[in-house]
Amino acid sequence: MKKPLIIGHRGAMGYETENTLLSFQKALDLFVDMIEIDVYVIKTGEVVVFHDKTLKRLASSLENIEDLTLEEIKNINLIGNHQIPTLIETIEFINKRVPINIELKGENTALPTQKIIENYQDHHFLISSFQWNELALMRKLNTQIPIALLSQQNHLNAIPVAKKLNAIAINPWFFTLTKHEVEEIQNNGLLVYTYTVNEITDIKEAIYFGVDGMFCNFPDRIHACL
Repeated sequence: MKKPLIIGHRGAMGYETENTLLSFQKALDLFVDMIEIDVYVIKTGEVVVFHDKTLKRLASSLENIEDLTLEEIKNINLIGNHQIPTLIETIEFINKRVPINIELKGENTALPTQKIIENYQDHHFLISSFQWNELALMRKLNTQIPIALLSQQNHLNAIPVAKKLNAIAINPWFFTLTKHEVEEIQNNGLLVYTYTVNEITDIKEAIYFGVDGMFCNFPDRIHACL
């Protein structure tokens, strides 16, 4: 039985407010192999770590994250009285303890993200996105960075693009994923990191599928199944 990588989803968001430094620390405390984060570029050009396009769910505001300045971002209190960290703050906080999977969530995120990560040559990153055009730009900017294509369904369709981009992985949605697709992707020389697998029965099924890694809000649940 293959032991999959345990990837903390937005840190350990089942326990702490997602994409915050406390969530990242919780994921580290639970011995994850990698931490996944999401990034947007804001009005003043900084790259910040946040998942949603608006602040509605985590800060009861209808404002668009991309329309805010860094000063405004730093005055926002998320659920649990947390701040939104920048990508730089996040990289320096995790500090090479585990690799970071940076999901390019917003538009035009590839270039500013590359400008940041090129200053951290000795760190390990994986760049992923549903926006394959952003991944294509990232590959042009950086020929060596590991890339993964996010896929919601019909996951085998991602294989040709993954090969063109010299990607290392396809990250498929677990609830549309089959064992056959896992095998086909792997037979094409790609890893399978599936998202988001939280329930014990699903974790066990993902292990049975032979995935190479899984994103989880509760990383300790994967440990319990291995």
